[in-house]
Amino acid sequence: MLFQHVAYADSPLKVAVAGLNHDHVYLLLNLYKEKKVEIIGIAEANNILADKIQTQYNLPKSVFYPDLPSLLKRVKPDVVLAYNPTNEHINVAEICLPLKIPVMVEKPMATTLADAKRIATLSRENKTAFLVNYETTWYKSNQQLKQLIDQNAVGRVTRMIVKDGHEGPKEIGCSSYFLDWLTDPQKNGGGALMDFGCYGANLMTWIKNGERPISVSAITHRLKPETYPKVEDDATIILNYRDGSTGIIQASWAWPYSVKDLQVFGTKAQLYAQNDKTLLKYVQHNDKPIVIPTDQTYFENHILYLEDILRQKQFPENDLGSISNNVTVVEILEAAKRSAKEGKTIVLN
Repeated sequence: MLFQHVAYADSPLKVAVAGLNHDHVYLLLNLYKEKKVEIIGIAEANNILADKIQTQYNLPKSVFYPDLPSLLKRVKPDVVLAYNPTNEHINVAEICLPLKIPVMVEKPMATTLADAKRIATLSRENKTAFLVNYETTWYKSNQQLKQLIDQNAVGRVTRMIVKDGHEGPKEIGCSSYFLDWLTDPQKNGGGALMDFGCYGANLMTWIKNGERPISVSAITHRLKPETYPKVEDDATIILNYRDGSTGIIQASWAWPYSVKDLQVFGTKAQLYAQNDKTLLKYVQHNDKPIVIPTDQTYFENHILYLEDILRQKQFPENDLGSISNNVTVVEILEAAKRSAKEGKTIVLN
């Protein structure tokens, strides 16, 4: 798909920020501090939060606006980055895409499949990019793993297992601004199932080259109801594919440690991305795994990626951040919530 917007490679990307109550915004703010990106506008209705960020990062008061429409009347960014509740991503799309302003939101794309499909329609009709940012996209181990799978290093993929999560957002010290919506069933769309289940759905859809599963099964638990009374804090999701392969997603706010790993089993070998840098390969009769180098060149972060995408004016259809992948992610998550609620496997049409 071709996009109409151009970012200039000879100067830092000019970005506007929609919302500050997602703690992932601090990566962007640190890049700003390092002069690797230019923030030309921030839309944040909470004055206390806006003042806190302004003081902490020495931002000009003039870049702050009470809402996104007011901001976009005054400045024209290369891209809008959304750090707001997931259910508000649709609002950012409705405002920006008709203005031909590209958007990148933090994962997942939306809280409902209807919203995800509406975003896809807006992007297509306005020929403007809408992208989704996942931490695991920038893991060199995951990028190397996919390259090896495409080279048939594991044979036919038979099983994928993803573990994602940590001890819990409250336990690891997430801000109160973040917690307020992350633990809200409407604003986040759920709890750990949405927050961490999306990583596995994203990676598996990528590994399967965009293929949708034929069915989704899920079990959820509230292991810490006193801490998270409104949402599930633990979820297991099973994806069944047409070729007989399966995907198992383990998403939790109740791990004893932080984890983001990916295992892919094939007819010839297994690949195990233990973390962002470590990739192991297991083959039959090997006592020890083979350590695979992960020094291949890939984008270090979402800003470098955006600079390249907007400069080229073209976006790969099955990329981890792509609309096609992420509509499928939301479809999987919606089916998983329904499966857990109804106690049955959900067959996808």
